[in-house]
Amino acid sequence: QVQLVESGGGSVQAGGSLRLSCAASGRSFSSYAMGWFRQAPGKERDFVAVINWSGTTTSYTDSVKGRFTISRDNAKNTMTLQMNSLKPEDTAVYYCASRRERGISWARGEYAYWGQGTQVTVSS
Repeated sequence: QVQLVESGGGSVQAGGSLRLSCAASGRSFSSYAMGWFRQAPGKERDFVAVINWSGTTTSYTDSVKGRFTISRDNAKNTMTLQMNSLKPEDTAVYYCASRRERGISWARGEYAYWGQGTQVTVSS
């Protein structure tokens, strides 16, 4: 079992930066791939970024490539999403999620554990 808690959301102007953190509890954190998803009002929850269990493989949705960076610290049971050059279209609730596998996946249905979400608002 893994429990996830996100933090670091907030409101920024376009072009600004935010750093989201996900704190995990449970002995299996370092064995699982972790991801970030986001959900804008009236839209589905979409994939943003994923990192494999060891941190050696990452993947991003096209719209955030070059602007967002996902990382993890297995010793501290934490995962982060550094978001730079934010745009109004990045506004959403951001969710941390964990698979029960080591490899990466872009599919929402392949994630077993979810946090409660943190709001990110980018104004123009």
